[in-house]
Amino acid sequence: MSPLRVVFLSLLLLCPPALEAADTPALLRIREVIASGENEVRVVCFGDSVTGIYYHTGGRSAYPELIRDALATRHPAGRVKVINAGKSGHTTTNGLGRIQQDVLVHKPHLVTVMFGLNDVAKGNIDFYRKHLIEIVTKCRAAGAEVILCTPNAVSETPDRPIAQVAGFAEVARTVAARMSVPLADAHASLGTLRESDPQTWRLSMSDEIHPNLRGHRRLAETILGVIEGETVALPDDKPVPAPLSFTLAKLEKNLPLKVLAIPPFDAFAAEAIAAVHPGANVTLIPWPVEGLDRRLLMKDAAHRVRPLKPDLVILSVPRAAPSKDTEEFIRTQMWIANNSLSYGKREWDVIVVHPAVVSAPAGETETNHDRLIRAIVPAQDLGIIDRDSGDESTAQEVFTDWLRSAANP
Repeated sequence: MSPLRVVFLSLLLLCPPALEAADTPALLRIREVIASGENEVRVVCFGDSVTGIYYHTGGRSAYPELIRDALATRHPAGRVKVINAGKSGHTTTNGLGRIQQDVLVHKPHLVTVMFGLNDVAKGNIDFYRKHLIEIVTKCRAAGAEVILCTPNAVSETPDRPIAQVAGFAEVARTVAARMSVPLADAHASLGTLRESDPQTWRLSMSDEIHPNLRGHRRLAETILGVIEGETVALPDDKPVPAPLSFTLAKLEKNLPLKVLAIPPFDAFAAEAIAAVHPGANVTLIPWPVEGLDRRLLMKDAAHRVRPLKPDLVILSVPRAAPSKDTEEFIRTQMWIANNSLSYGKREWDVIVVHPAVVSAPAGETETNHDRLIRAIVPAQDLGIIDRDSGDESTAQEVFTDWLRSAANP
């Protein structure tokens, strides 16, 4: 056992029951080592699909990766390794079954534990309490400190009623207090946002229970606040990095490129790509959407995209595609993109074209839906092609210029 882990384990054994949960000696030591960089600190984030990397956050990162990046920025000398041990559909029962091979095998110094949403749907609150205690006990016996996280707040569904999720969150708080475990109260954090700013809350959720990347920033802030012992804010206005990473990697290797494009981009996307990368070998697959409303387009995406395994998807939902209300517009905008991504880690690029690139709004006045698209797309960690105010270029010119800037940031 490394000297650092011996110190952590010794501090855990000395931790008095009445100690304030957010400031255990082990956590203070972890904080000190992260800041100094004297040793590597290994952090395992243990949980379900909210922890894992799935299409809900764009398939590249979730709150564990945001925590990793934030700690690297805040502590340049630090050496922090973050392992994402989240798996879709898992309960605390599943977690206990894989804790050795997915968590303890990494010899972590810190384990964040966030289960509960599937326990609500599949399990029993008494089992949830018992299993949380077992998970904390096993982690600490292996020399790791634990941050116990409440499940995030949700919207009402039959399988996960708001009141029941709140009850499971209270169990996690009780276990944390009983065992003197630092607590990251994700349920309270997102729940407060849900009550105080319903639209921001809605635009932070991919569906009724899963946060999108914007929501994951709030989860990361909550956990980072416990790790760092102070409030941490992660901005939402940073540009989406490397929106064409898969496309450019193939082009740079002169490999064939398969592009699925909604009109009118099916007519000129190959030409535009060749203008930026001469000699590109592009196979263009049209995605016909004429006559489809947003709900039908969302369903079409679910059946069309993943079987094709494209390299690039160009989403250009027609301005005329109807939705019955604002909620349906938000939901379909998110899910047309979600269904166009690979299920887990991202395997291809998806870019969204703002309707302003193709057609002006009626009366030349920007609509609320136009503004919503600009808020939704970055929250899904996707690139958006938009038209600058006053720009009278054709859609092909706007698209080509965007490709060129993405290839040469």
